[in-house]
Amino acid sequence: MALPLEFVALELVTLELALVGIALLILISIVANKFSERLGVPALLIFLVVGMLAGSEGPGGIPFDDPAVAQVIGIIALAYILFSGGLDTRWEQLQPILWPGIALSTLGVVLTAILLGAFAVLVLGFSPLMGLLLGAVVSSTDAAAVFSVLRTARARLQGNLRPFLEFESGSNDPMAVLLTTGIIVLILTPGSSVFAFVPMFVQQMAVGGLFGYGMGKAIVYLINRLKLESEGLYPVLSLTMVLLTYGLTAIVGGNGFIAVYIAGLVMGNSIVVHKKSLLRFHDGIAWLMQIVMFLALGLLVFPSELVPAVVPGLLAALFLILIARPVAVLITLLPWKMPMNEKALVSWVGLRGAVPIILATYPLVAGVPNAEMIFNIVFFIVLVSALVHGTSIPSVARWLGLAVPLEETRKLSREFEVDPDTPSELLELVIPPDAPSVGKQVVDLGLPKGALIILMQKREERFVPGGSTVIEAGDTLLLLTTDDLADTVRARLLRREPGDLPTQT
Repeated sequence: MALPLEFVALELVTLELALVGIALLILISIVANKFSERLGVPALLIFLVVGMLAGSEGPGGIPFDDPAVAQVIGIIALAYILFSGGLDTRWEQLQPILWPGIALSTLGVVLTAILLGAFAVLVLGFSPLMGLLLGAVVSSTDAAAVFSVLRTARARLQGNLRPFLEFESGSNDPMAVLLTTGIIVLILTPGSSVFAFVPMFVQQMAVGGLFGYGMGKAIVYLINRLKLESEGLYPVLSLTMVLLTYGLTAIVGGNGFIAVYIAGLVMGNSIVVHKKSLLRFHDGIAWLMQIVMFLALGLLVFPSELVPAVVPGLLAALFLILIARPVAVLITLLPWKMPMNEKALVSWVGLRGAVPIILATYPLVAGVPNAEMIFNIVFFIVLVSALVHGTSIPSVARWLGLAVPLEETRKLSREFEVDPDTPSELLELVIPPDAPSVGKQVVDLGLPKGALIILMQKREERFVPGGSTVIEAGDTLLLLTTDDLADTVRARLLRREPGDLPTQT
C-alpha cells in the first residue's frame, strides 16, 4: 500500500533536519577546535562538550542513550585514527624506542590498572573486581588524544619522545581491552580463572601483529598494482582495507586495533603511488573520526548523572595522574637508561580520552551491576585528564627542558607535493639579515647543480625569481633540491661562516 503524501513529506523533513543537525555539530566542532588551539585546550574536550550540549539534557535536546551504537562508532573511528597514526610514523623513529614502548603498553597498563584498582577498593569502597574493572577501563592512554595534542605546534618534543608516546598510545589498547573484557567475564561468571586469559592475550597480540603486517603489505601491493582509472579511487581502496584489516583480524582471534596500526606503519614506510595525497586524505579522515567519536560519546552522557561521580571521579583522576601513572612508568622503564626528565614527561603524558569511554560502554552493554557508576566516573576522569594533561604538556616539556623551539609555519611549501619516496626535497628558508646571500642576485648565489629556487616571497608578493632577482633580508625561498644537497644549499644561503648554524623555518 502506498504511503500517504503527508507521511512521506514528514519523513523527508525529519531526514533533512537530521542532516542539518549533524552538519551543524561537525561545523561547530571544527570552529571550536580553532579557538581551542588558541586557548591551549585539547580538541577532545571541545568535542565532548559540544556533544554534551547537543544531548538530551543540553540546548540541542538530541535524544541518544544507546551504548552499543556509541561503542560501534568508537571502534570504527579508533581504527581509522590508529591507521592514520601508523601512516605518519617513520620506522627509523620507532627502532630506538620499540622495546620500552612495548613494555609500557603491556606491563605499564597492568600496573596502572592494579594501582588504580587498589585505590578504588581501599578509598572509594569498591569490591575487588569492580575496582579492577575501573582500573582496567582507564589503564591505557588514548591514541586520538595523544596524537591530537602532540601534533600541534604547542607541543614539539625533543628526540624520540613524540614517536615513543604515540607508539605507546597506539599499542596499549589491546591490553586494556583484554583486561576489561576478562574482568567482566570474571564478574558475570564467578569461578572463572584469571590465568585463562594469558593465552588469549598472547594470541591477540601475536595474531594482531602478524595480520597487521600481512595486510599492510597487501594494501601496498593492491595500491601499486591495480592501476585504477581514477586517482580518487585510491583513498576509497585504503578506507576499505582498514575495515577489512580490523574485521579479519578480529574474526581469527587477533586484536584489530594493533593490526590497523601496524598496517598503517607498513604502508607509511613503503613506496606507494599517490602517497602524499593518501597521507593527507587519512589525516582528514582521522580528524573527522575524532569529531564523530567524541560527539557520539558526549551525546551518551547525561550531565545530571555525573554529579554523584564528581568526588570519586576527582579522587580517582588525581590518584591516576599523580601516583598510578608515574609509578607504573618508573617501574616499567627501569631496565632502560632513560634520563629522569624524559621519564617524568612520559609519566605526565598520560592522556585519557575516547578509549576509556569506549571501554566503559563494555560493562553497560554486558549488563554488569553498577556499570552506570563506572561509566560516569570514567567520563569524569577523562574530563580531568583532558584539562590537566592537555593544557599543561607544552609547559611541562619546557620546564623539563625537553621542548623544541617552535618553527614558523611554512608559507610556500604547503601547496606543493614531492613524492616522499624519491630523493627530492622541498626546502623552505627565511633569509636572516646577516646571511651572506643578502644583496646578491640569484645568478650569483652559487647554488649547486640540482638545486633550484622555484618560488620566492618578498613581503606579500609571491613569484618565480629570475637570475637578476636580488635577495633581501626577510625573503622566503622555496627550493627544490635533494637530501644530499640540502646542507650545502643552507650553507650557501644562510651561513656567514662554514661553522655557523643555519637559520631555517
